[in-house]
Amino acid sequence: MKKGYLYIAVAVVMFTSFEVALKFIAGQINPIQLTLCRFTIGFGFLLPVALRSLKKRGEFLDAGSMAYFALLGLTGIALCMPILQMAVNYTGSSVSALMFSCNPVFVAFLAFFLLKEPIKPRHIAALSLEIIGTVVIISPWNTKLNMTGVLLALLSTVMFSMYGVMGKKKVAQFGGAVVTCFSFLFGSLIVLAFILISHIPAVAQMFQGIGLDSFANIPVFAGYTLENLPYVLFVSVGVAGIGFCAYFLAMEYQPASVVSLVYFFKPALSPVLAWAVHGEEISLNMLAGVLLIVAGSLCAIIPGIIEAKGIKA
Repeated sequence: MKKGYLYIAVAVVMFTSFEVALKFIAGQINPIQLTLCRFTIGFGFLLPVALRSLKKRGEFLDAGSMAYFALLGLTGIALCMPILQMAVNYTGSSVSALMFSCNPVFVAFLAFFLLKEPIKPRHIAALSLEIIGTVVIISPWNTKLNMTGVLLALLSTVMFSMYGVMGKKKVAQFGGAVVTCFSFLFGSLIVLAFILISHIPAVAQMFQGIGLDSFANIPVFAGYTLENLPYVLFVSVGVAGIGFCAYFLAMEYQPASVVSLVYFFKPALSPVLAWAVHGEEISLNMLAGVLLIVAGSLCAIIPGIIEAKGIKA
């Protein structure tokens, strides 16, 4: 139980720092190119850990398991991440962040239907408070919403929720490191294929014609410098490798619906980290949202700890 919450804490720290780290390299590297880099390096970082885990568990990866990991990589990385980037292009990062941070709502219900995880009153209370807190922080009523962007953000959120729930099904057999590592492998290969396709003139013109220039003629190696390399390594090894691995390791100890709450911490803690690192202002609505999200998270976590202690006693 304690290990589960420790892994959740690690995932929260890594995921929360992603956008703050990206600000240091904004505009220097194509976002799809960075997605390939992040998950390829993350795969290489996790491979020794995954192989050790397979040996320790006495498991091996057959064709069916590899196909399952390919489906995970397609859903959670190759499709989810570019679609989220498209949503940002249409609606801006704030609205997309609001939608994506609400993926625990989808996870809770998907886990109920696919994993038979119960939805308890404390989960409903936590989700309600955290949704309200996230909305207060983003204040979407101050933004003229583009419905195409909203639908794309919703689609990416559902896909990532499916990624988490589908990954949970294999965690018990292979462990979190293996699930993360091999979903990264196949996700990276599919993204690489997309990058190569983006250089076909007709495909490039199609994306440029709808205002998605970052999806046309995507480079593989351009833009990397000695100055931005530390940040690239951080978002690759730290956020992708360690963060996603901790996310799935936490599922070895906690229900998927509880682990997914790490995404409700992001809109609460990111403004605080941005203030500490970049000096960005924390407004009153941000502060109110942070308090609501913390309250909601405590609703989910504290009863779980008390419940676990009661079982042990």
